[in-house]
Amino acid sequence: MPITSSTPAPDRLAHVVATLRAWQDEAVPLQLHPGDLGWFWRFGTDAVAAAVRTWNRDDELVAIGFLDGPDALRLTLTPGAWRSDEVARQVVADVVDPRRGVLPEGAVVVESPNASRVHELLGERGWAAGESWTPLRRDLRAPVPEPDLHVEEVSAETCADFTAVHRSAWGNERFTDEVWRTMAAGVPSAEARCLLGRDASGVPVAGVTVWSAGPGRPGLLEPMGVHAEHRGRGYGRAICLAAASTLRALGASSAQVCTPTSLTSAVATYRSAGYEPGPVRLDRTRPT
Repeated sequence: MPITSSTPAPDRLAHVVATLRAWQDEAVPLQLHPGDLGWFWRFGTDAVAAAVRTWNRDDELVAIGFLDGPDALRLTLTPGAWRSDEVARQVVADVVDPRRGVLPEGAVVVESPNASRVHELLGERGWAAGESWTPLRRDLRAPVPEPDLHVEEVSAETCADFTAVHRSAWGNERFTDEVWRTMAAGVPSAEARCLLGRDASGVPVAGVTVWSAGPGRPGLLEPMGVHAEHRGRGYGRAICLAAASTLRALGASSAQVCTPTSLTSAVATYRSAGYEPGPVRLDRTRPT
């Protein structure tokens, strides 16, 4: 059967998310996660559908890509196709040719798992190694220490403090309460939790969203942030411990996160909360 690429209709996103959940596995490196789509859902269902690319053999999904911005494609493959030359050659042919509608012309980036044949073939086509990312993982088989921070689960009625922390942490004024509610209505949010940390005086100081892929599968932190006025006091470590504990309660096998290697303070924060770094992952960039 030929392998064909397409952009799914909005009503097919639930199937894409369910497939991504099923593909999460401790035996493979960190890959595209349902939480990545869940965080993007703040822009609305139609925007998510327009950003997704799928590759199908007959009715079976063999690869899923996500445009995390107009010039950055993040993708992964069904477990049985990570080393498939047939699947990789079709995916790469579609990715490198702007006429096929996956990526535009010009400088673009592709993130694919290091161990995949897609990553290798892009290198063979002259796509150079790009930005370095550090994946980190905390095993959740053992209980997680209690954080030295009051942590509460955020709801639609109590999201204002959470969005304020995020705006401060990331310098992004666009993350409003309404945007949060749009995200919370997305398909992946059914298995997600937003957590808000308060200091001893009740001041909101840190926040994180965690995304479960189901029992026995890796969960994801995306994103985590500390209010700009309250950094350097251990709140990042505390909210990361709370994130791990929440994912463990949801049945996740591990808590995973990925951050640019250049953000050494972020790597240090995750490590202080028991997240162990793995081998760095390198994007591929189109040759000029």
